Amino acid sequence: MTFAHDLRYSYEDYLRTLADSEIKLEYCAGVIYAMAGGTIAHAALGAAVVRLLGNALRGCVVMTSDAKVRVESSDFAGFPDASVVCGEVLTSRIDKDVIINPTLLVEVTSRSTEKYDRGEKLAHYRSLSSLRAVLFVSHRERRVTVVLRDAGDWTTREVGEGERVQLRDPEIDISVDEIYEGIALEAG
Repeated sequence: MTFAHDLRYSYEDYLRTLADSEIKLEYCAGVIYAMAGGTIAHAALGAAVVRLLGNALRGCVVMTSDAKVRVESSDFAGFPDASVVCGEVLTSRIDKDVIINPTLLVEVTSRSTEKYDRGEKLAHYRSLSSLRAVLFVSHRERRVTVVLRDAGDWTTREVGEGERVQLRDPEIDISVDEIYEGIALEAG
């Protein structure tokens, strides 16, 4: 599916197009982006993260990549690989099928989207006042990048093989090795 990037679509146009689409579509300020299909490793990593977060977090809702997140301040809507909301799940007044208050978001990287995920998409996410952390799970090596809101500032740290992803808010302690257990990573 191809969209003219010189045209501007309304959010309502996006929702109608998404409802008829067989693929996931993201939206940013009038532009609709078709998301590429994932690899087996990407799907397995996403499933592992959802399972581990679901086991680790009580009192929070853990959702798969089917949950859409909206950043109203920048008119963005996208599909992270996992979303966590601790507390009441809030939706947008213009789209009842979109989360506006995630606590934690997870992106499994891929060759085609890594630069976008770590750049423009992260910039949108960081403007969410509810968001405490974003995890980037590498598709190339056993490594998780933790982007953490700490006293109002954002910090980044890398966690690798034999180490643990530890957060205070939401409170999680997950082994990097467990995330990657039994999954053959992509080359390059």
